[in-house]
Amino acid sequence: MEAYEGFASVYDTFMEETDYAMWVNYLHQIWEKQNFQPKLIADLGCGTGNVIQILAKQGYDVIGIDMSEDMLAEAKKKAQSENLDILYLLQDMREFELYGTVNCIISLYDSLNYILEEQELLQVFRLVNNYLHPKGLFIFDMNTEYKFKEILAQKSFGETKQNSAYIWENYYDEEQKINEFYMNFFIKQKNGSYERKEEYHYERAYDIVTVKKLLEQSGLELCGVYDAYTFQPPKSDSQRVYFVAKEVQKTEQCDVLQEEFCNER
Repeated sequence: MEAYEGFASVYDTFMEETDYAMWVNYLHQIWEKQNFQPKLIADLGCGTGNVIQILAKQGYDVIGIDMSEDMLAEAKKKAQSENLDILYLLQDMREFELYGTVNCIISLYDSLNYILEEQELLQVFRLVNNYLHPKGLFIFDMNTEYKFKEILAQKSFGETKQNSAYIWENYYDEEQKINEFYMNFFIKQKNGSYERKEEYHYERAYDIVTVKKLLEQSGLELCGVYDAYTFQPPKSDSQRVYFVAKEVQKTEQCDVLQEEFCNER
């Protein structure tokens, strides 16, 4: 089963305590720190669209990109229920395509840890560079090896909701730096029975030096690396790290493409 096929229908139920407004507020703090004001934002690995829906309500033009058809179906339902005009694209971030450039590209909640090979991560960064407007920002987070080794490795977690439950087991391979998530979901059906679904997820730990090298190879400039939701440098026990990178190579010829897209919206 592809990742997030079984999970999509209950994803928001198990994420209901996540403070997405805080995530968006942190984006605003980064933009302010960089003296940057985006207009058109693309979200790689947007999931059910919780972050970009907040941004859309704040008046930004947004594009959501995800490879899970089921997650995008949930995102579209929510956007339609709130009458939000959001373009969702069913695409793999390793091969994503946009109609033109955007001011800002974001990728949150460790979406990029799902890229398991350095060359594939470099390809993502090159595509980001290709579709970023001149001097545009790329903001993304990653789970750290500390989190995989010390917080998740060889541990199991579970949670029960009114109509669903899950069990989540973790196995970390220190040599490959890959964490395997084995997830079982139990979802209540209309007849009162529970349907069991299982998924395997894999995330790789990348050190900051490697990420910086790959960003530079793609033509992006690393502007900052922070312990999540702060502007402090990462610590030895940081569980999540934010990266801020800037497009530095393109010319202003991309202005027209962006304006045309925004006018069409």
